[in-house]
Amino acid sequence: MSELLVGIDLGTSSSTGVLARSDGEVVATAERAHKLSLPKPGWAEHDAEEVWWKGFTEVCAELLESARGDDEVVAVCVSGIGPCFLAAGEGGEPLRPAILYGIDTRASREIEELTERYGNEKVIELCGNPMTAQSVGPKIAWLARNEPEVWGETRYFFMAHTFVAHRLTGAYVLDHPSASMCEPLYHTGENRWIGDWCDEVAPGLEMPELRWPAEIAGEITEEAAEATGLPAGIPVAVGTTDSFADGLSIGVKDPGDVMIIYGSTMSIIAILPEALPTSNLWSNAHLFKGTHNLSSGMSTSGSLTAWLKEISGDKPFEELTEEAAEVAPGSEALVALPYFAGERTPINDPDARGVICGLTLSHGRGHLYRALLESTGYGARHLLEAISEAGGETKRFVAVGGGTKGGLWTQVISDVTGVVQELPEQTIGASYGDAKLAGIAHGLVEADAEWSSMASTVEPNPENREVYDELYSVYRDLYPATRPMTHALAHMQTGGGS
Repeated sequence: MSELLVGIDLGTSSSTGVLARSDGEVVATAERAHKLSLPKPGWAEHDAEEVWWKGFTEVCAELLESARGDDEVVAVCVSGIGPCFLAAGEGGEPLRPAILYGIDTRASREIEELTERYGNEKVIELCGNPMTAQSVGPKIAWLARNEPEVWGETRYFFMAHTFVAHRLTGAYVLDHPSASMCEPLYHTGENRWIGDWCDEVAPGLEMPELRWPAEIAGEITEEAAEATGLPAGIPVAVGTTDSFADGLSIGVKDPGDVMIIYGSTMSIIAILPEALPTSNLWSNAHLFKGTHNLSSGMSTSGSLTAWLKEISGDKPFEELTEEAAEVAPGSEALVALPYFAGERTPINDPDARGVICGLTLSHGRGHLYRALLESTGYGARHLLEAISEAGGETKRFVAVGGGTKGGLWTQVISDVTGVVQELPEQTIGASYGDAKLAGIAHGLVEADAEWSSMASTVEPNPENREVYDELYSVYRDLYPATRPMTHALAHMQTGGGS
């Protein structure tokens, strides 16, 4: 008999899963695409039943088809986008679509009010971070103000992975890393809820029990077993936000390790030996007790190229990449600000907007595609500088995510930032880390077990350094120079910013 582990990640645009053995061997993978709902400017939502639960059950069913007769699934773990806020009723049923992470910027007013109430310095001192569009507390306050009938029925606060964990086990839990992104509700230094602030921001709402990602949330119920095909009684790990599971999947765990995540959005996470509160990044608890990180995230990256693909008649990414590869580095002096959905770190500006600067009639689609890739490189460089300025030490850089395939994007990032990136043999991402968390929770896998070796490295091309240094300077100047105009347009798009 072979013991198998199920890991499933609920992402922004797809759900992915992996079936793995306790030594890290991948037995099967599965993926289901889903839609991101953008009902209003500044809003980003998921239907929890259609996207999270259906995505989980469909991916799970496909994975289980690959199990042989002598195989036995022994543990499950789920990760997901975050931090999110799903309001659920007495029976755990969703009361409205889930409000997503920092790409949803509707709670600007609540951010300002809560920051004024508690004081920015005090919030940073206790929570490690200021309140931004990434923070869950203002999203809760927005719901209480704007949809009081929904708030009146709200009994549970879920994120993507904890909604599924609850559906599987009945447990009401949240992992410490995800909770540490719930400003102003969680004390990062003491790993606990801030009781008074929870009562004031979310009156009457019981906060979930806090546990670490590799702890057990509960066991698969008979009802969940019937719905999913998973064996009743096997443990379900608490799980965590996708970016942290990503890191575990590729062995990013020691101080100085840095993970660059290529996806619909780009995230960079630096592992630390101690907490570093900061005003323009996210200081979080990490996967295991006593570990910390500085995290950062852009609001758009892969979604930029998906946008260009869509308005170009859905030409294949391979064709678009070939066109961009024929364009010289620098895109013939074309610079884009990638703030198509506002921006999270390090500028924390939900009213930022995308800008494409330097267009001429000689620029074509390949130039635009390459310029958008380069804009994510400039954004990554800005994030790495912010991590360094906050006191984070960076030594080793590992790239993960779907965007690492194809070669051009990773080369652009190395050329713009000047860092050497290691590419792991397994680039499945968060679902692979989930399978490992499931194994740790079950006791089959050691926390420091190496599941993924490095397959190759991406070295920066020194010939491109000068042009990218010059254009990065333009990139940094472009945002403050255009901010008044883009803010005015953003307020028009959102009906005056109310």
